Amino acid sequence: MTVLVIDAGTSGVRSVAVRDDGSVGAEVHVEVLPSSPAPGLVEIDAAATADAALVTARAVLDQVGPVDAVGITNQRASTIAWDARTGEPVGPGIGWQDLRTVGRCLALQPEGIRLAPNASATKAEWLVQHAELPPEHLRIGTVDTWLAWVLSDGAAHVTDASNALVTGLYDTAGRAWSGDLLALLGIPDTAMASVRDSSGPVADATALPGAPPISALVGDQQASLLGQGCIAPGDAKLTLGTGGMLDVCMGPEPGPTPRHGTFPMVAWRLGGTDTWAREAVMLSAGACVEWLRDGLGLIDDVAASEAVAASVPDAGDVMFVPALSGRGTPAWDHGARGLLVGITRGTSRAHLVRAVLEGVALAAADLVDAAEADTALRIEALRVDGGMSANRVVLQALADATARPVERSAHREATAVGAGFLAGVAAGTWADLAAATATLPPLERIEPAGSLDRARFADATQRSAAWIPELTSLDL
Repeated sequence: MTVLVIDAGTSGVRSVAVRDDGSVGAEVHVEVLPSSPAPGLVEIDAAATADAALVTARAVLDQVGPVDAVGITNQRASTIAWDARTGEPVGPGIGWQDLRTVGRCLALQPEGIRLAPNASATKAEWLVQHAELPPEHLRIGTVDTWLAWVLSDGAAHVTDASNALVTGLYDTAGRAWSGDLLALLGIPDTAMASVRDSSGPVADATALPGAPPISALVGDQQASLLGQGCIAPGDAKLTLGTGGMLDVCMGPEPGPTPRHGTFPMVAWRLGGTDTWAREAVMLSAGACVEWLRDGLGLIDDVAASEAVAASVPDAGDVMFVPALSGRGTPAWDHGARGLLVGITRGTSRAHLVRAVLEGVALAAADLVDAAEADTALRIEALRVDGGMSANRVVLQALADATARPVERSAHREATAVGAGFLAGVAAGTWADLAAATATLPPLERIEPAGSLDRARFADATQRSAAWIPELTSLDL
């Protein structure tokens, strides 16, 4: 049995065939980059995203033949509006990084309403205000909702609990959209999707050959958590892409009130029961290696960073703080900026490259500490995926910085595998998630072999703080 997964990320759409042994078969990717028409604005082309989903999905089906189910996983909180009569997008899709509604979020705080600009809520408000059509014809959704609509030829207007929670509009206690928030922001309740389980029948994908059933919807980081087999409380994964996302499985309860910069989220909903997770965020990870290539010209390509860094035994007392876009967990200092300190006349290109890789690992160790403090759970081992997971220097630095084993995922992009598991459980490919994730031994396990100076890194992060005080003062 085979499952088709459509993975709509920040920079493109990938379709993947996931086999019943957990391996990945055919894979097709189309780049769909966001645009930035002005500083702070990040827009996505909803029509191009839909076209890429159809093109890549059909290409995979051409290679593997009929599939048993379709899963959709997506960049979270990016928001799209469209006309229910025509299926045409209304205005730009607004990317999750878009900051056009920062002022609105700050204006709502005196009313006791805490909404972050990266959540969907104020993005949806902006789209409603700029949509020139009657409210009853307006539909709004995150990317999973948009793709389910497109694949089902308009038959399904749905989302799942993992995506609904990150919109900022979902009341987890009442398990419904917040009527008060919708009214305050002027968002018609008829525009909002119905919230379903993450695994289960949604609608037939009639836009695809054979009309396979859409059977899973899930946010990308939650899918990655599942795609690395993290289904028991305390299981944790770290995805190192452009940024870094550490997610810890919590089980059926959201856990203690966060006090160290993490936030609770629904990992997935099965049979009406939520499994919760806790997330910690590093705003710059792989972006720092891209900076070494594009900004400084120290490496020819990202992969070269491993060999360059490995050519020296250590960073030569150089420390790097990966705060190119501010710091996330635990400080959430949007005014912090990247820092290189400890440079001498003897500092070489290799020392700088190694310092950047170790800086990412040290920042990840801060995420682990914050997650353990906020969840009261011990993370025994750290499972790692994402583009940087191919770098052995990074993996060893992670093990040394966190003082615990690091397990490299067999799949560099575990997101599609996790969504495939949810769709496959619905289709009967696997009896449950435990059976599905049993197919996932790690590719390798790296044990700590030394230590990195976390006290000195903490001092460096303090030096990088509040470089732009106006941004640091923003409490979002």
